[in-house]
Amino acid sequence: MIISRFEDCAFKAQKSNAIDGKLDCKTMDDFVMYTHILLPTDGSELSQAGVAHGLALARLHGARVTTMTSTEAPGGQFAYSFELWTPDAAEMEAYEETQRRAAQAILEPVIKRAGQLGIEIEAVHVPDRLAAPAILDSADKYGCDVIVMASHGRTGMSRIALGSQTADVLARASMPVIVVR
Repeated sequence: MIISRFEDCAFKAQKSNAIDGKLDCKTMDDFVMYTHILLPTDGSELSQAGVAHGLALARLHGARVTTMTSTEAPGGQFAYSFELWTPDAAEMEAYEETQRRAAQAILEPVIKRAGQLGIEIEAVHVPDRLAAPAILDSADKYGCDVIVMASHGRTGMSRIALGSQTADVLARASMPVIVVR
């Protein structure tokens, strides 16, 4: 089997099988496609489909997993706009604690399922960040070689109005992204 399309991606092949810059893999044991999978989740039913797919890939490839969730700063995309609202220290502390608990509740089921499947997993909460930049930064920071995530598949005005974190990740990722719908 000649693999050339993905040479610069996540393949780890026996270099002795490389011929003219292409990977010549004689058996599936000659390469491992994914070794570290990032599974972003917001805890929604849809994102759980991405998590399930990612855990299945991890089990198939013997990969480890980093699961992550992000929480936005108070005020979301308008955070700290002085004309709207600026939280005091007590409000910030209460907000941050609420976000930590919410993130823990989102990540715990993923950790539990990975454990049941015998998959090595690390869970990360990225506070005060929009999802797409948090996903991209986490993939780089933790050395992931693929991102597996879900998408609502919105198009047209709903995509413009609601935005698409998945589209942003797809456009800016330096590694493969598998989108589950």
